[in-house]
Amino acid sequence: MAGRLATRHNEPKPKVKTKIRKGDVVKVITGRDKGKSGRVLEVDRDRGRVLVEGAMMMKKAVKPNPAKGIKGGIAERESSIHLSNVMILTGDGKTSRIGVKEDKVGAKAHRVRVARKTGETLDKK
Repeated sequence: MAGRLATRHNEPKPKVKTKIRKGDVVKVITGRDKGKSGRVLEVDRDRGRVLVEGAMMMKKAVKPNPAKGIKGGIAERESSIHLSNVMILTGDGKTSRIGVKEDKVGAKAHRVRVARKTGETLDKK
């Protein structure tokens, strides 16, 4: 099997590094929902995907469960989108890549996320 990367089956896959966090406002840049924007509800670093509010809606058949108060039927919910298909929105509504810079407050220095296009700080303190 020349050319194939040999990996062990019991080794866990490394988590995907991302600068997008839960609560960020992002815009979908490719796919069937291109142009839609919404808040990030969940970030799945194992698979490299995000759940965006109101984007990639799918229908799912749901069984009724009176004990939990769930009414049966067809429910609509968000599906995950790959990280590469979303970009962060700045305060003025422009898409931007995310950079990191050190912000010195007194004697302590901590890292903050900044928009590369505008230089605006994305982390709220």
